[in-house]
Amino acid sequence: MTINKLTDLPSLKEEHVSVLADMNIESPFDLKEAIADADGAKTVKEALNGVGPKTVDKWKELLADLDEETVVEEDDLIVEEGEYVVKAKPELDAVTVAQLRKRAEISGRRPAFKRQEWFRYAKLGEKWRRPKGIHSKMREGLKRRPPLVRVGYRGPKDVRGLHPSGFEEVLVHNVAQLEVLDPKTQAARVGGTVGTKKRIDIEDRADELGIRILNRMG
Repeated sequence: MTINKLTDLPSLKEEHVSVLADMNIESPFDLKEAIADADGAKTVKEALNGVGPKTVDKWKELLADLDEETVVEEDDLIVEEGEYVVKAKPELDAVTVAQLRKRAEISGRRPAFKRQEWFRYAKLGEKWRRPKGIHSKMREGLKRRPPLVRVGYRGPKDVRGLHPSGFEEVLVHNVAQLEVLDPKTQAARVGGTVGTKKRIDIEDRADELGIRILNRMG
């Protein structure tokens, strides 16, 4: 069985691809390295809905003989219109990659912080607000009450603020701002007020410079 992309693996769905991308896993070889040890396999299994130990073991078996040379690179593919194009990756050291995976693991087990009594009054919504009131049981942190936002839920400091891919996000509003970006570590996010015509110019120039656009059109 030839494995050229993640979805070639059995039971790996399209919805899993975006989750793996958040863990900086964007190719079969990345997945092979991620599940090589028990801790990594456990992290991947917990992050992917509907994936169990037997599925991960099957992936290990299929990826056992895979190496970077056997993976078909983007330049070797004839990309037709509408087909998936491999996205640029940042150049990261081993420590940063490990911390990004750790951050993804922490995010996977972090509870959903919801506003006090969000379930009782629909008009409140679920957006987090610090609980107030002298009789608030949630504010006091009593058992069987929703969790409070606390500093202990944060991820590793060194990768805080980085895009899930590992890039540092830089907001751009014109072509000139692309010229100072480092395509090895930085990626561009086009401002929301930029019009379609200027956005096309930005994306075309970014392709020439090898800079990844995080919010491309279409």
